[in-house]
Amino acid sequence: MASRPRITIVVGARPNFMKAGPVLHALQRHGGFEVKLVNTGQHYDERMAGSFLRDLGFPKPDADLGVGSASHGKQTAQVLASFEEWLLAHPQDLVLVVGDVNSTIAATLAAVKLHVPVAHVEAGLRSGDRAMPEELNRLATDALSSLLFVTEPSGVDNLRREGARADRVELVGNTMIDTLLRFREVALQSPRPPDWPDRYALVTLHRPSNVDDGAALRGILGALQELSAELPLVWTVHPRTQKRLEDFGLAGAATAGGRIRLVPPLGYVEFMAAMARARLILTDSGGVQEEALVLKVPVVTLRENTERPVTIDCGGNLLAGNDPARILAGARTMLARDPAAFRVPEGWDGKAAERVVARLERFFAEGPSL
Repeated sequence: MASRPRITIVVGARPNFMKAGPVLHALQRHGGFEVKLVNTGQHYDERMAGSFLRDLGFPKPDADLGVGSASHGKQTAQVLASFEEWLLAHPQDLVLVVGDVNSTIAATLAAVKLHVPVAHVEAGLRSGDRAMPEELNRLATDALSSLLFVTEPSGVDNLRREGARADRVELVGNTMIDTLLRFREVALQSPRPPDWPDRYALVTLHRPSNVDDGAALRGILGALQELSAELPLVWTVHPRTQKRLEDFGLAGAATAGGRIRLVPPLGYVEFMAAMARARLILTDSGGVQEEALVLKVPVVTLRENTERPVTIDCGGNLLAGNDPARILAGARTMLARDPAAFRVPEGWDGKAAERVVARLERFFAEGPSL
């Protein structure tokens, strides 16, 4: 091993950047590690990746694998092959992966097959739904990782049931919340777009179960149209969702006569500001559930499950699936709740990355192993 442990952080999709950024900066501040950054390019366009890297203060990556969009199998294979080649040319002492996207499991496979230990930030989250590609990525990544950094107590319980070694599991808190707390004041001080309503609910949708099924998307849209008569909506439209709206002939109806404002994906600070000002958020995103809890904005999750049950336990989230009646009932229920009563989980305090680095320091002092 080199005099300073060599650690490479792998990012690839937009959610990775908020989770990895605080760890990257904490490792650099520590000074006892040689740190590199590899971007797989899983999200590759300006709106989905470029602006986030700049907004969050990332340095230029040491490598950009340029993988881009593809099927799950092809994308995973391309990241695995490209990252393996990079690791062979740049030997490392540990690879740190975040989240649950294809880049996460592909980088993990490449590393462990070269006998390089892996640390997984956001380990242990489980939805129980193996139809979700992300669930399979989580299970496989955690099974192969040497260090498992957990965001909430359910993650510790899940890993214990799956037989993970207790000394490899560390409840550190949520590094994505480190990023949110760092930028919250900047977001709150940013001006509201002048053409947005004063009061609104914010919508994000991207999961295949919601947007790839025409009947499901029509049902959701019907619920949004009905809700928009009570509260205007701002819908940040994922490129995948925009294409499906057009494919199913729903693009015109999606505006509900002007009560639903469709906007393209926002930069990180812009999106945080949009969340913070919303009266309600309707989403199928995992990370948005967590961020909204800390911002004290009620959430209705358009899924039958969540890998982040602490957001429900703390009062800020309700599951509604994609049934129109449940979505409307859930929205009215959450609007009636007092956000001031929402609780913030232990360790969601802006210091999770520091705890990650402290555990990495102990890992190398003990003698790293797979």
